[in-house]
Amino acid sequence: MKNYSLFNLTVIAVCSILMVSCGGGNDYSNTSRGTGWDVTGKNGFELKTNYKDQDAAPGLVFVEGGTFTMGRVKDDPMHDWNNTPNQQHVQSFYIDETEVTNGMYLEMLDWVKRVFPPEDEQYRGIYNGAVPDTLVWRNRLGYNEEMTKNYLRFPSYANYPVVGVSWIQAVEFCNWRTDRVNEKILVDQGYVPKDQLGKATASELFNTETYLNAPTLVYGGNDSITRGGRASERLEKERGKLAERRETDTTGLYVRREDGILLPGAYRLPTEAEWEYAALGLGSLREYNAYRGRKKYPWDGQYTRSGSRKNRGDHLANFKQGDGDYGGIAGWSDDGADITAPIKSYEPNDFGVYDMAGNVSEWVADVYRPIVDDEFNDFNYYRGNVYTKNSIGPDGKVEVVSADSIDYDTLSNGKLIARTIPGEIKQVAVDDEETYLRTNFDRSDNRNFRDGDAQSSKFFGTGDELDPDQRMYDSPQHRVSVDADGNVIREYDQANTRSTLIDNEVRVIKGGSWRDREYWLDPATRRFYPQDMAKDDLGFRCAMSRIGSKSKSSKSPRN
Repeated sequence: MKNYSLFNLTVIAVCSILMVSCGGGNDYSNTSRGTGWDVTGKNGFELKTNYKDQDAAPGLVFVEGGTFTMGRVKDDPMHDWNNTPNQQHVQSFYIDETEVTNGMYLEMLDWVKRVFPPEDEQYRGIYNGAVPDTLVWRNRLGYNEEMTKNYLRFPSYANYPVVGVSWIQAVEFCNWRTDRVNEKILVDQGYVPKDQLGKATASELFNTETYLNAPTLVYGGNDSITRGGRASERLEKERGKLAERRETDTTGLYVRREDGILLPGAYRLPTEAEWEYAALGLGSLREYNAYRGRKKYPWDGQYTRSGSRKNRGDHLANFKQGDGDYGGIAGWSDDGADITAPIKSYEPNDFGVYDMAGNVSEWVADVYRPIVDDEFNDFNYYRGNVYTKNSIGPDGKVEVVSADSIDYDTLSNGKLIARTIPGEIKQVAVDDEETYLRTNFDRSDNRNFRDGDAQSSKFFGTGDELDPDQRMYDSPQHRVSVDADGNVIREYDQANTRSTLIDNEVRVIKGGSWRDREYWLDPATRRFYPQDMAKDDLGFRCAMSRIGSKSKSSKSPRN
C-alpha cells in the first residue's frame, strides 16, 4: 500500500514537470509572459489579459471573413468589362443590418442644428452641408413634388432608406455616429456625467481620437466634464493614483485605448470587397459553384421570386420589373413598393443583412477604376487610401480644431461643406519622415496607384514631361471658387478632348435600386458616381472592422 502511494506521487510529480515544461501549467493572467513582472497595475503597468471578443456596435451585424470570387463569371451585357472575376480574401467585419434610414439621418441633423445653429452665420455652412438634397426627386417629365417635401422628414418615411446623400455626407455621418456611440459608452461607464448627452455646444464637443490622444483637450479643454463622472475616484483607487498627481499623471482618470472600453474601430463606409462579400451571403452555402462565383444573388437560386412552398412567387427584392413597371399589378404580383420600401421588407441573406439587392444602390468607400488590381493585392482590397497624421503644434501637442477655425470645401456644384468640425484633431498629409525607405507605401495619396499615377502612364520613363493632356484618365476639370463677396464662380471645362468621367473624385456604387432592372441585383455589378453628387435611388450603410479573432467561436489563447 505504501509503495502504491509512492508510485502515485511519483507519477503526479512527473506529470507536473511535463506540464510546466510544455507550458500547460504556466499562468500569465497576472504576470508578464516576457518578464514575469506584475501586469495588474499595482506597479504602474496594466495589461488586459482577459479581454473578451469585440461586441457588435449599435445597428451592426457580424460578417465572418473568408475567400470569395469577386466579380462576375456570367455574361456581361453592358460590355463594361469592369468586374472580371478575381479571388479575394476579406477579413471579418461588421456591417449595418439595414441601410441608414431617414430617421437615423434626421437624428444627426437634429444634433447638428442644435450644436451649430444655421441662423448663426459662422455655422450656417455646417448644417446646410449636412442636409440631403431633396430635389433629387424632381423629374422634368414627372410629378414628384410631394416627395421633395415629405420623403426625408414625414413620419411615414422614417424607416425608409435615406437618399439624396452624397458620398462626402455619408462619410461625415459615419464620423458623427462613431463619436456619439463612444460618448454614450463613456457616460454609461461613468467617465462622463449622464447629463452631458444632449448638451453639446460648438466649443465643447466630444471627439473619439482627441479623447484617446489628448483627453485634456476634449470638450474644448473643459476638464471638469471628463472628471465629473463617478469613475474618477474609483479609477484612482484601482490604479493606485493619488489625488495630488492629477495634474501631472492623468492615466488613471481617462479611458485609454488599452482599456478596451471604447469601440476598437470606427463606423465607416464598407469597401467594395466587403460590401460584395456581405451581399453574396456565402455563410451557410458551401457548394463549390458558389465558392467559385456562381452564386448570382444574395439569396439562393437563379430567380427573383421565392420558390418556397410558404410564399411561392413572392418577390425577393424591390426593383424595376420592366418598362413602366416599378412594382407589379396592384393586388397581384406586387413587390410592395413603387419607390423605396421600408427596411426589412424582404428576407435577409445568410449573414442576416437586409436589402443588399434592390431598394437603393449604395455608396462604398472605393475610388472607381475599371479594374480591380488583384495582381498587386488580394487581401482586404481597397482603392482610396490617403494617409494622414495628427498635426503637432509648436508646443509639441496635437492641434485641435476650434469653433472659429472650421475648414470648408467648395464642391464642384458650388455647395459648401465642412471638412473639419470643432474638437477634431487637425490632419496633415504624411511626409518623407513616414515614407523614407519604406517598401509598403511611398506617398500620402494612393488613389492613383498603378492606375492613373505618373508611373502607370505610357509616357513614364520616355523622357517626355507629363502635362495635363497626358493624364491616363482625361476627365473634365471644372473649377469652382468663391470671391471676396461670397459669390460662387463656376468655370466649366469646355475642352473637347476629354474622354472619360473617371477621376479621383468618383466613387463606386454597388447593388441595384428601385429604378434598376434585374441585372443590377447581382452584387458583382459596379458603377460610379461623383462623390459630391446624390440621387433619389442611392443610399448607404456603415461598416466597422473586426478587431481580434476571425470568428466569434475562436478560442482565446491560453495564459
